[in-house]
Amino acid sequence: MAETVLTPALTVEPAGLSPVCGDVCWPVHAVDEHGPGTAMPPASRTSPFPMPKTPKGCSMTRFPYFRPSLAVLALSVGLAGPVRADDTIIAVAANFTAAAKEIGTAFETATGHHVTYSFGSTGQLYTQITQGAPFEAFLAADTARPEKAEAAGLGVPGTRFTYATGKIVLWSADPDLINADGDILHSDALTHVAIANPVTAPYGAAAVEAMQALGVYEALQRRIVQGKTILQTYQFAATGNADVGFVALSQVAMDDAGSRWGVPDDLYAPIRQDAILLQKGADSAAAAAYLDFLKSPEAARIIERFGYGTGG
Repeated sequence: MAETVLTPALTVEPAGLSPVCGDVCWPVHAVDEHGPGTAMPPASRTSPFPMPKTPKGCSMTRFPYFRPSLAVLALSVGLAGPVRADDTIIAVAANFTAAAKEIGTAFETATGHHVTYSFGSTGQLYTQITQGAPFEAFLAADTARPEKAEAAGLGVPGTRFTYATGKIVLWSADPDLINADGDILHSDALTHVAIANPVTAPYGAAAVEAMQALGVYEALQRRIVQGKTILQTYQFAATGNADVGFVALSQVAMDDAGSRWGVPDDLYAPIRQDAILLQKGADSAAAAAYLDFLKSPEAARIIERFGYGTGG
């Protein structure tokens, strides 16, 4: 049974679409083929960040993700029942959405277990974990939050590992806007530049770091619009609400549409993405099996196909 878990403040979207405002739990049963981090950024990223501009129709009010009054919408038949012994709920950084869906399908086929995902920024997900959300494992977009989870007694010691290394690209829906050198960043032609919130999303922090390294951050700062997650950031650029966006390579790796510039690796700190088994999943066979599968050659092939590095 496919279901979407929503906070009362969120708007229901059909399966296959990512909502612009808020996050959803997306079971792999609702997989589509085109899926397109509140803690601190790394200590080296100390410059002040601009406050996000809110697109029309989106509320920036922050709601705890899991509440006693969570609404569960069944997208197929009936309402969601209690989690079974062979089910697991995994919190996943938004940049990993498309890869996670494909990995989830392969995992279910290989093991018979079932997985439901909760996608969001790494910082938002970590906050939900500290508030008691029923996640059994955490796939972050950084190393800091899994380390904090373990130090706080929320994660199972010895289970942390790097499952992917991410990259950022400058992307536009306009196929003629960005050249091979990313010169558009030095131009006055840009009206809006989309990035993920650098306080909660590691990919947003990497975007700020890259712009600082290029010497364009101060000039572009007033033109920056922030997405709550990297998924929303991609949507801003894809819909033309922003001329360009710093997005995850994984979001555009499977599609040649638009124009892009691969941001050189030496302009930002490596985006190492760690996973950890959480205490709520300490006795979950399905959660342990999922993390084991995430280390498998089959999962590695999927991860690499979406533009990530593997191997820790």
